[in-house]
Amino acid sequence: MLHAFLLLVYLGSGDTRTLTSGDMYFADIDRCLYFAARVSKTHGNFNYRDYIDPADRIIAYCVPRALPKDAKAMVYR
Repeated sequence: MLHAFLLLVYLGSGDTRTLTSGDMYFADIDRCLYFAARVSKTHGNFNYRDYIDPADRIIAYCVPRALPKDAKAMVYR
């Protein structure tokens, strides 16, 4: 078994939330969290964050996963 961190990226919120990416594995939690922060960062005026359409909101986080040794998934280092 190989333990890695899976980056999950969702678009939208509530009932409109859909998984847009769930195939990136990282060997290091800090590296995974770096990309989670970068992917979910929105550019613009943060004083008006509440005005972003809920369908356009991005949520990203990392979850630990155990991969079999013969898994074909790429694990980023």
